Amino acid sequence: MFTPKYPPQDTAPPANTTPLPASDLPAPATPVAPAPVAPVSNRPVVQLTPGSALALAAGGGAVILVVGAVLVSMLLAVAITGMSVAVCALVIRSILNAERNR
Repeated sequence: MFTPKYPPQDTAPPANTTPLPASDLPAPATPVAPAPVAPVSNRPVVQLTPGSALALAAGGGAVILVVGAVLVSMLLAVAITGMSVAVCALVIRSILNAERNR
């Protein structure tokens, strides 16, 4: 299905063709009128001044810091929860072992 399909060899054009004489060459094309230009929109063009570029960079940095703080706090929450579950498991295990040893 994905293999290329080649035409049979008898339908391929001959490899040795003779060039056309200079008198048989087509005439050069006449110049075509340029296409009409699209109308200009009335929307204002956004231009970044040095102050707005600095504000944009500061805003991007603030977003990165906030997202990083949220991700780190979520990681810490998972780690603290895991540690507390492990401590609870050790306490329950020691209580059950103390019951068996009596």
